[in-house]
Amino acid sequence: MPPTGSAADRHVPVLRDRVVDLLAPALETAGSVVVDGTLGMGGHAEALLRRCPEAVLVGIDRDEQALALAGERLAGFGERVRLVHAVFDELAQVLADLGLASVQGVLLDLGVSSLQLDEEQRGFAYRVDAPLDMRMDQGSGTTAAEVLNTYPADELARVLRDYGEERFARRIAAAVVRERETAPFTTSARLVDVVRANVPAATRHAGGNPAKRTFQALRIEVNGELDALATVLPDAVDALAVGGRLAVLSYHSLEDRAVKQVLAAGARSTTPPGLPVELPEHAPYLRLLTRGAEVASPDEIEDNPRAASVRLRAAERTRTTTGRAA
Repeated sequence: MPPTGSAADRHVPVLRDRVVDLLAPALETAGSVVVDGTLGMGGHAEALLRRCPEAVLVGIDRDEQALALAGERLAGFGERVRLVHAVFDELAQVLADLGLASVQGVLLDLGVSSLQLDEEQRGFAYRVDAPLDMRMDQGSGTTAAEVLNTYPADELARVLRDYGEERFARRIAAAVVRERETAPFTTSARLVDVVRANVPAATRHAGGNPAKRTFQALRIEVNGELDALATVLPDAVDALAVGGRLAVLSYHSLEDRAVKQVLAAGARSTTPPGLPVELPEHAPYLRLLTRGAEVASPDEIEDNPRAASVRLRAAERTRTTTGRAA
């Protein structure tokens, strides 16, 4: 049975204390604003609000069920909390609508949430037979079943290869196209069987369930996750006031690579080679707060297995740039 009860009972936030330690120094002044762009069930948000009593939270999530649960969890903080139903790549518009020119903190906890994994009918988990939905916002968009049943083989192979890093993408895509001619895909168990049958036996026992990569790829495609990430990362940096901080939790290499590239670019001087001094307008505008990507401790992974794949990166805004928030 999937977990029930309050958000606090159902959700263990990954690297909670470390995330709070990284963001809290920017949230010490009255009226400081932190944006949780992936609010989920509010575990990180609650910890930030408790640690930083002067801060106001803007919580964004595309999942209305998660927003409702987080709202209950954070109700005791009253007017310090503003919840918005939106996708995180709408961050710039959300802040504009709220009249916020800049903020002091941004948190992005990427990927699928605990709520979505635990609600079997959402179709995110490959370990149970469930409808192939995978939409984070169940009120709109294309389902995973529609992707499987309508994409041409080449396009489906591209999704599996690019978003799941699946070595056998063409073989799996061809099998899906053959199978759907018999009957459309509707639930996850049949898809798992098709993937398992088309992954060489020698590789099935390495790296967990062979369907893991296919499910990841479909989820990313259905929710436009990497496109949204490409939009939100520069917008999040844009939104930071000088001294503001950004923390991002990633769960697979595609996400982490995108985060690394944006933060590294901001932390690198663009002064042309050969100049004797660094020009102010070419100085770095970010200072990295983590050495590479930080991971969860063995103890945390034992207590919360979903922390096993996390990669945390963070940075601080050090100066203004043309067209960016002050």
